[in-house]
Amino acid sequence: MPRVMSATATEEVTGRALKKQLRQAERLKKIKALALVLPLVIFLLLVFVQPISTMLARSVDNSELMEVMPQTAAAISDWTGEGLPSEAVMAAFAEELQTSRRGGGLGRVGRRLNYEDPGFRGLLMRTLRRLPDEPAAAWQTVLPELDPAWGETSTWQAIQRAASPTTDRYWLAAVDRERSSSGEVQPVAEEQQVYLSVFERTLVIAGSVTLLCLLLGFPLAYLLATLPTGTSNLLMIFVLLPFWTSLLVRTASWIVLLQTGGVINGGLMGLGLIDEPLQLVFNRFGVLVAMVHILLPFMILPLYSVMKGISPSYQRAAISLGCHPFAAFWKVYVPQTISGVAAGTLLVFIMALGYYITPALVGGASDQMVSYYVAYYTNTTNNWGMAAALGSLLLVVTLVLYLVYHRLVNQQQLARS
Repeated sequence: MPRVMSATATEEVTGRALKKQLRQAERLKKIKALALVLPLVIFLLLVFVQPISTMLARSVDNSELMEVMPQTAAAISDWTGEGLPSEAVMAAFAEELQTSRRGGGLGRVGRRLNYEDPGFRGLLMRTLRRLPDEPAAAWQTVLPELDPAWGETSTWQAIQRAASPTTDRYWLAAVDRERSSSGEVQPVAEEQQVYLSVFERTLVIAGSVTLLCLLLGFPLAYLLATLPTGTSNLLMIFVLLPFWTSLLVRTASWIVLLQTGGVINGGLMGLGLIDEPLQLVFNRFGVLVAMVHILLPFMILPLYSVMKGISPSYQRAAISLGCHPFAAFWKVYVPQTISGVAAGTLLVFIMALGYYITPALVGGASDQMVSYYVAYYTNTTNNWGMAAALGSLLLVVTLVLYLVYHRLVNQQQLARS
């Protein structure tokens, strides 16, 4: 009996040891998998998540006045917005205006307040030159004497709006809206409405490029998938050839080809098809041609990878059962390529949404997309808030369209299954 109990105890000890070793092996396996994935996670956090988070934060950031004039920002936040602010607010403003020249603070405040009123920076500079050296006893009287604008309620309301740490001004401006003096959201003046039409133009151009790439890429991908391997590989080199050339070079080459005295107009006139050169560049036609040429491989490759795995026996079986060849192609072959069509159209559309160089060089003034204005506010006016708001809104539009598209594709696949 003791021997039996001893054997049972030994088996239990052995079983616990094996379980412990198994847990250690599984833990070690997870650690190795995490170590392999960790560099990619860090890379995504640094080059994707962090920049997008910064962009979203900058689109609502309103810290310029608070950082340069903290006392003014704190004092004016309690003002009701009616009449003129108290003597304490004006005294703090006058004192901090004198010290704001240090470190470029006056430039930051002037640039921010210029978004509220284009003449605000000039007002600050004029006032700074006229400020008395000694503190005044009644700034409510002195400041309006220096410039009548300080006696207007709207001037101080603009400062109060700029004193808040966050603002929705840039997001509202990105959809052609603004807040009135009472705080209500209203459309901007008709002559200032720009961005909704820009977003509409961006979606139209991206959609047109995607449709053209699909119409051109589908038959070409089908040809590559059905040809013998040697011939298909040779033709695939020509599909991949544009990747070996700079985007800027490819765009500039289309300007050379499409311009008034270019190769295409010269050839058409030489053949007698036209009497005078056509306007093929610096318009929507040139933008579509150049963008389709650049993005077409991104449509062909996903389609080709899916079509290559489709067996031709399904289509032949449908034809042998009496189905018309075109009907067999449309009802049997095409549904199997939906995943490739979805991947290609989504890839091309998202890439086309953010295009900047090609429309800027080949397009006209009415063909510039959202990315052009993002670059303008970033490089020319240094209005990072507006640039971030436009970029964030474009990101939101892209995500919404992706979710809608993904849901429609899933519903179609479920309906077919």
